[in-house]
Amino acid sequence: MVVVPLLWTVMQSFKTSQEFFADPWALPGAFNFNNYASAWEKANMSAYFMNSVYVTLVSTAFLMILAVPTSYCLARFKFFGGELIMLAMTLGLFIQPAYILVPLFLLVAKLNLLNNLTALSLIYAIIQLPFSIFILTGFIKGVSKEYEEAAEIDGCTRLQTIRHVVLPMIKPGMLTVLIFNFMGFWNEYAMAFTLLTMDNKKTLPVGLQNLMEVQRFSTDWGALFAGMVIVIIPTVIVYAFLNKKLTEAVNVGGLKG
Repeated sequence: MVVVPLLWTVMQSFKTSQEFFADPWALPGAFNFNNYASAWEKANMSAYFMNSVYVTLVSTAFLMILAVPTSYCLARFKFFGGELIMLAMTLGLFIQPAYILVPLFLLVAKLNLLNNLTALSLIYAIIQLPFSIFILTGFIKGVSKEYEEAAEIDGCTRLQTIRHVVLPMIKPGMLTVLIFNFMGFWNEYAMAFTLLTMDNKKTLPVGLQNLMEVQRFSTDWGALFAGMVIVIIPTVIVYAFLNKKLTEAVNVGGLKG
């Protein structure tokens, strides 16, 4: 179910348009790497690629900076309004970005932050906070307080305890959050399409649409599929290298639950 469509897409990326229309299921006559060069140059995919890399990395950094300390506070401290904040985060899991796209666009436009990749990265991170906090809070609660108490007796400050004791013990949870959000940030389309109106600021998913716009009615299907492969490659690489660790993280989370 997963491998066949993926291989089919890669196969089409080496075909000419004539070969594609002749038989979409036939093997390409030759490995036509010109399709990748065409997608990379004609639709400015190189610039879109770098924009996506920037947005994904900055979004992930913002997310971890915000999610980790927030999750620790909610998991470890009892304070007025803490349960209400956790309830709000849980409710946030059910709010899809598409529901808030129009008011968000008006707010961003009023703040003059349209076409700002850093602002888009911060928005991505905030939208994914409920999911990330929900996951990390569960992992932190699974860490015995005795470890932290022992570290404090040894003279560690609260920050040192978090850094040297808590964070290493919740690595599976942090890895789960990183992988899922990396893929989400890399492939996000609707918000990037709405908040990035300048051509040189667009990300890769929006760039694929631009590839069709450049070609108009004479669509170069080989180049279009090559562009799709360019978008897919980073997520495939990340998943291939971290698949085992992700499975371990899910199993650990299930045991703690």
